[in-house]
Amino acid sequence: MDPKREVTSVGLVALVGELGAYTGATVDKAYLYDDSLVRLKMRDYERGRIELLVQVGETKRVHVTEPEFVPAAPDRPPNFAKMLRNRIAGADLAAVSQHGFDRILEFEFRRGDEDTTVVAELFGEGNLAVLDESGAVVDSLSTVRLQSRTVAPGAQYGFPETRINPLEMSEDQFRAAMADSDTDLVRTLATQVNFGGTYGEELCTRAGVEKTMDIAEAETEDFDRLYEEMRDLLDRLREGNTEPRLYREDGDPVDVTPVPLEEHSHLESEAFDSFNAALDTYFRSLSEAEAEPETGSESAGPDFDAEIERRERIIEQQEQAIESFQEEADVEREKAELLYANYELVDEILETVREAREAGHSWTDIYERFEAGAEKGIEAAEAVTDINEAEGRVRIEIADRMISLDPRSGVEKNADRLYTGAKEIESKREGALEAIKNTREELEALENRREEYIKADDSEAETESMEDRDWINRDSVPIRKPEKWYDRFRWFRTSDGFLVLGGRNADQNEELVSKYMEHADRFFHTQAHGGPATILKTSEPSEPAKDIEVPEQSLEEAAQFAVTFSTVWKQGRYSGDVYMVEGDQVSKTPESGEYLEKGGFAIRGDRTYFNDTPVGAAVGITCEPETRVVGGPPEPIENQAETAIRIEPGRYAQGDVAKRLYREFRERFADTTLVRKVASPDEIQKFMPPGTSRMREE
Repeated sequence: MDPKREVTSVGLVALVGELGAYTGATVDKAYLYDDSLVRLKMRDYERGRIELLVQVGETKRVHVTEPEFVPAAPDRPPNFAKMLRNRIAGADLAAVSQHGFDRILEFEFRRGDEDTTVVAELFGEGNLAVLDESGAVVDSLSTVRLQSRTVAPGAQYGFPETRINPLEMSEDQFRAAMADSDTDLVRTLATQVNFGGTYGEELCTRAGVEKTMDIAEAETEDFDRLYEEMRDLLDRLREGNTEPRLYREDGDPVDVTPVPLEEHSHLESEAFDSFNAALDTYFRSLSEAEAEPETGSESAGPDFDAEIERRERIIEQQEQAIESFQEEADVEREKAELLYANYELVDEILETVREAREAGHSWTDIYERFEAGAEKGIEAAEAVTDINEAEGRVRIEIADRMISLDPRSGVEKNADRLYTGAKEIESKREGALEAIKNTREELEALENRREEYIKADDSEAETESMEDRDWINRDSVPIRKPEKWYDRFRWFRTSDGFLVLGGRNADQNEELVSKYMEHADRFFHTQAHGGPATILKTSEPSEPAKDIEVPEQSLEEAAQFAVTFSTVWKQGRYSGDVYMVEGDQVSKTPESGEYLEKGGFAIRGDRTYFNDTPVGAAVGITCEPETRVVGGPPEPIENQAETAIRIEPGRYAQGDVAKRLYREFRERFADTTLVRKVASPDEIQKFMPPGTSRMREE
């Protein structure tokens, strides 16, 4: 079973309800990856950080994920991401809705100066469009110009042609849609009722009807059971009554559904509390499964073969679509020609229906009259196969072709409608021809790049092995700077790898203690007033808290960090006293009769003191595994960084010293653009102690 790569219309019904719980969240930033994945970083008062992923490429998905699973931010945001930030940064998510029963989601954002709607198209080639208050397109990932719709900057956004919406279907409309088909039950549910193949099969199984049964053989009670099952499933999803499942085959993820499916009962399944969580796990597992190298293989740069195979697969699908469009257009044109070839017969049928309706006869009466005429061998009556009462259409059969007629129009208009339909289908074929041309050009370019890469790989292998770790002298250093959740705090890693966090102000001190400190963590603070709440994490935030023995060196480095970023440095002193307690000894509840100011804490129990702890700071640049500025106590920073510079209390302003460090780093690296990209004076300043300082002369 091939893994599903997109969220279905049925799945979106369940997902919209869950995403509605995030309304009110405020957008902080928007990111774009590989022209198909958009990430919206948001925050909510109660939920904290929220990461919404919307992907509209070969994989089409929408869900919220955990912060630790988001991809690293691109080095430079593309224009689309910049536009999105300008439009919705600081805006609140006001509503999430599904367009009809289509695979289209609308996200409405409200901000004081302007409202914005982001439309995610999760069908076909996929697209993302940003609309202003009037519905005009501000920008879109792809431009669409068809006879039926336009998606282009400056134009009014055009939704795809409206399709049948099962959410709003009455039982009579359902029966009529089913009856207006010339195929079997499951295909009719998938196409005529817009329910898709998987859920069409599921409805048949639940209703106890044979999925391959021809429509003509189906009984009224078959339609009744199918409608009842469809209504029950959709009502359940809209009410949020879900039981999400992730299905696997031979250990690999293959599908994710908001409810258990009887059609998937033979597969391994995993239950989730929410459909969003199931989607997050499914698409992450799918990505990991596809990215996992084969046993014994080596990572050897870009996977050209996979990309070439994907383009070849797309071309095959496009060729099939082109052939299908041509066949459909030919059939519609043939139907129109059959109407003219049998003009008198068709005109007689249309005239009979019009006169009967004008005389007040019901559709049932009219059909019975045709049945009676057919028994008498009347040719016009024999041609009529059924009547679609809901749409007021008569269906006839001529030369083995089923043709739907509108009795309110004459033969010419009915034929014109078929000719117009053929032209519309051919316009789709023209679009598909243009698309396949582009895909073939992409395939050719990939094949050329693969050849160039293979040639260059052999000549560079030896040079790469010699220069791999000599980052200082390399002319070009790759930028790998993932965004970390703790970047907004003061932080460093000890010599033993423990993460140490410090607040930049009273608000961050409060947040660190209330949100990120566990009972097994260590809390440091200077005896002097005005220092950061410093926490040594004994486990990562995504891991359960654990009591472990922290090496003395890491404790001393955390104490040095606490004193360095306190008022001790600001006062020009070179040492101070620091105490340490366990995380569960820190409280925001004051003793009786006492008052705690903002950023203050009550400490209960014994303390461990680090007396006369020297201040000390260094700022450095790491090149692997990440390319970024780091700062903190000298010893761990100098061991972790490719190069580092020590600083000490002095008389120069923080900004001036940061500029001197920047110039020094530029002189040290052969790749000066590296320093400009990752170690600007502003970035360096984030890792320096508050107050005046100077570069330490070695």
